[in-house]
Amino acid sequence: MPLPGGVVVTPCSPLLLGENPFQSPVYAMVASFPTSSPSSRHLPATARKNKTMVTVVEEVDHLPIYDLDPKLEEFKDHFNYRIKRYLDQKCLIEKHEGGLEEFSKGYLKFGINTVDGATIYREWAPAAQEAQLIGEFNNWNGAKHKMEKDKFGIWSIKISHVNGKPAIPHNSKVKFRFRHGGGAWVDRIPAWIRYATFDASKFGAPYDGVHWDPPACERYVFKHPRPPKPDAPRIYEAHVGMSGEEPEVRTYREFADNVLPRIRANNYNTVQLMAIMEHSYYASFGYHVTNFFAVSSRSGTPEDLKYLVDKAHSLGLRVLMDVVHSHASNNVTDGLNGYDVGQNTHESYFHTGDRGYHKLWDSRLFNYANWEVLRFLLSNLRYWMDEFMFDGFRFDGVTSMLYHHHGINKGFTGNYKEYFSLDTDVDAIVYMMLANHLMHKLLPEATIVAEDVSGMPVLCRPVDEGGVGFDFRLAMAIPDRWIDYLKNKEDRKWSMSEIVQTLTNRRYTEKCIAYAESHDQSIVGDKTIAFLLMDKEMYTGMSDLQPASPTINRGIALQKMIHFITMALGGDGYLNFMGNEFGHPEWIDFPREGNNWSYDKCRRQWSLVDTDHLRYKVVPKYINYMNAFDQAMNALEEEFSFLSSSKQIVSDMNEKDKVIVFERGDLVFVFNFHPNKTYKGYKVGCDLPGKYRVALDSDALVFGGHGRVGHDVDHFTSPEGMPGVPETNFNNRPNSFKVLSPPRTCVAYYRVDEDREELRRGGAVASGKIVTGYIDVEATSGETISGGWKGSEKDDCGKKGMKFVFRSSDEDCK
Repeated sequence: MPLPGGVVVTPCSPLLLGENPFQSPVYAMVASFPTSSPSSRHLPATARKNKTMVTVVEEVDHLPIYDLDPKLEEFKDHFNYRIKRYLDQKCLIEKHEGGLEEFSKGYLKFGINTVDGATIYREWAPAAQEAQLIGEFNNWNGAKHKMEKDKFGIWSIKISHVNGKPAIPHNSKVKFRFRHGGGAWVDRIPAWIRYATFDASKFGAPYDGVHWDPPACERYVFKHPRPPKPDAPRIYEAHVGMSGEEPEVRTYREFADNVLPRIRANNYNTVQLMAIMEHSYYASFGYHVTNFFAVSSRSGTPEDLKYLVDKAHSLGLRVLMDVVHSHASNNVTDGLNGYDVGQNTHESYFHTGDRGYHKLWDSRLFNYANWEVLRFLLSNLRYWMDEFMFDGFRFDGVTSMLYHHHGINKGFTGNYKEYFSLDTDVDAIVYMMLANHLMHKLLPEATIVAEDVSGMPVLCRPVDEGGVGFDFRLAMAIPDRWIDYLKNKEDRKWSMSEIVQTLTNRRYTEKCIAYAESHDQSIVGDKTIAFLLMDKEMYTGMSDLQPASPTINRGIALQKMIHFITMALGGDGYLNFMGNEFGHPEWIDFPREGNNWSYDKCRRQWSLVDTDHLRYKVVPKYINYMNAFDQAMNALEEEFSFLSSSKQIVSDMNEKDKVIVFERGDLVFVFNFHPNKTYKGYKVGCDLPGKYRVALDSDALVFGGHGRVGHDVDHFTSPEGMPGVPETNFNNRPNSFKVLSPPRTCVAYYRVDEDREELRRGGAVASGKIVTGYIDVEATSGETISGGWKGSEKDDCGKKGMKFVFRSSDEDCK
């Protein structure tokens, strides 16, 4: 049956799940499939005929990704093969399960559910010989609750309600008991359990599965809609458990009430939550998941997490979840690994043998070709989206999924043969294509981020173009560059071109999330950027009652510059980890045997940013040098939307002067990394002629600077060279203006719209004219400062949060 574009389709093929010609000795580099006529231009998703799904299995000649990158066409056979696998799998799911959307509702079928006056429990355990459901409801005696097995290895039991009430009460403990091939009986937590708890009074106590099905009066009801998807996500990465001041695990409700307002006040638009899925080992940071459908009980109940998400939505914050589908905990007692009792790989969640274990992570690896594994993982994504209103996901460990070698001891040079070869795990790629297709179909506004260090081409192109379907990839090389510079290079030896190359080294049309530091740079064994810069003086030199030392001056200046240039030049979105916005000292060290199970460094010291005399906070009251600049960076992006602009031009990378000049959107950015040279009348290239003024200045007093840049100075442009002849221009820019550029200072300039300027005279510049007032703290006056002058914004006094108001060429001052 022909489809538009000339691609031929046939009914679903009987392709064996897991069949992979990459494992065949006759498959040298890529599988060879017939190609269709040159008129084949589009990749169809699927087509229906008599309600039967049909799909491409023979011919895909030209994918849209080849138009974006013609070099990919060299690997056409590889893409044909994986597209064929994806479409065949999708077709089979349509044929046997009614489509991906129905297939992903597995959590309504598996696990414990109430259906028509009865409790039904289903579990996939094909290697089990006998099975029972046990729990508090039957005094842990499963003799009367034996389960039956179908031909697909799925065990089930139906228990009628008693006097109109479920036989298994809400919040009661349950387990799945089964006899494996060796004859032994074992008890395991149900794979689809939605809540799991342990006895905190007993060291190393095992988890118990808990049936979570509260009555209607106890269920949390969402009150607020999802916020619209921003053009550019500004992501605040956070860990709920360690989000409090006290050395203890904090709750979802405490985070919602105490931390979310801080995030909103700093002008982030997205929160990324770590360690939400249950993990028995707290020090794993949530990355060794034991119970994929269960909310981590250390911080509260499922209803408490719903309260957090709803509170975020009420503040205009979208919420992403750190999802771990790249591997699973090897914990046999508490986790999914307990279902692996020696069966073959087609009867297990995981691969058997060496392929089923990650050597560095000491964890289990999923068999993505298995039908029930696909159901489990796809349903897991839908469960968190539907039940908890998450707005998307950050997929952890994608590099490990993409390749059979999992990225272990592998360097990626950019050679395409490193991405499309026998090392490519097509099973995992097909799963990710299915997952991204599903999530964007369920929620078109979803934001899906991949943590991939390899930079695989088309990872962030839509599935129907031939890509894997992610929206963004984390720009993981950027923090590595900053760590290398801070640890190993003197300031004078920093290369401006190397910095720019690292920040701009991303694939055309594939979006990245830039970050200078995430949780990875904060954990024990490493240091945050602020700690690398200031080290022990963060304990002795942060009092504003004494002059700042050279170390503190340098540290605060470079902390601001590194984060700002990373945001402005490094990607299409920005991410920062909890506490780094104000330069949180120390590393994160989760309680473990090596630190005598201490929580002392598994917390965030908000008191540092809330204490008046510290440089974490400084006069005027309730304003913090680094925290205020973080707010201003985000506010600048909110106002000018430069991250979502396609205009990005680097016009100057001066190695001698240590200056970088670039344009992003409508702004001109000047970064002077020189440790001691001030440049007067430094010539800066730009696109449009006119008058330019300061939009954001890291050297403003309120940001811990020295107030050397004039904020009310008009910078008029001069034409450069011959119009339309770039080689005669200044740094290939048709116009220029001159600025004062002090050392270790970054300044963003905006072009003034003269027609609106009179309407903006009362507006504050983001150089430091700030309404005084912080989260849950009363403002003491209406006084504000900007550089070395004072002004008044009494109408705004007392409002919650620090407010930055920018002069802009396209919106009246508020």
